[in-house]
Amino acid sequence: MTDAAALPGQPRGGVLDGPATERAINVLAPNASPMTLDGTNTWVLSEPDSELAVVIDPGPLDDVHLRNVVDTAEKAGKRVALTLLTHGHPDHAEGATRFAELTGTKVRALDPALRLGDEGLAAGDVVRTGGLELRVVPTPGHTADSLCFHLPADRAVLTGDTILGRGTTVVAHPDGRLGDYLDTLRRLRSLTVDDGVHTVLPGHGPVLDDAQGAVEYYLAHRAHRLAQIETAVEDGYRTPSEVVAHVYADVDRSLWPAAELSVRAQLDYLREHGLI
Repeated sequence: MTDAAALPGQPRGGVLDGPATERAINVLAPNASPMTLDGTNTWVLSEPDSELAVVIDPGPLDDVHLRNVVDTAEKAGKRVALTLLTHGHPDHAEGATRFAELTGTKVRALDPALRLGDEGLAAGDVVRTGGLELRVVPTPGHTADSLCFHLPADRAVLTGDTILGRGTTVVAHPDGRLGDYLDTLRRLRSLTVDDGVHTVLPGHGPVLDDAQGAVEYYLAHRAHRLAQIETAVEDGYRTPSEVVAHVYADVDRSLWPAAELSVRAQLDYLREHGLI
């Protein structure tokens, strides 16, 4: 058995549901799949002495799960006062409208189409609820509307799909762009170096206790994939599907459609930089 401490980002073992830091509790949605790993992580955040909570990514439209999120907050003596979204993919955001009905909360997101209420989210915003402070970090790349949330009090960052607890994420072409994603990873590395962030609370998979190690692994992985794809094109593999079959031959074929999105984004990047 592989020691978790030896894996990229030092993922925590054990049950994913439950407390993760002093201020964060995970409620795991029952939507496990090859793309969502164990399911979507819905995060309930609050200051220990506050009666108010913030929920990040209510998850899919599953009434049992959404009510479980509310119950989890109430059992901790909290009332959900605000809902935030890391991005608009259905496994994170589809349940937001129903969740807002259950809790009477507004929904804040970067994309105006996902908001319920007048307030959105933008770079540099600081969200304060019941003494809890979350700093909004723009992290486009996986999607154009992707955001992360820096939780300074726990030296943690909530990453949605930008960094996963296991494996690597998809650059969801054409909305996602590789150049943006590489800039995002460098921005997150700065959080680990300059702001002391050491914990990743991801949208899927286990908590990572080595945020800097996770970011460095993602950067190295992207550089390696880019080199592989550049070489594949030089060797005569031209279409995205041809490149996927060659470069991702050791990856589960059920993941090839998602891999093709990343390949398309990487081919665009290589063309933009005159490398192919």
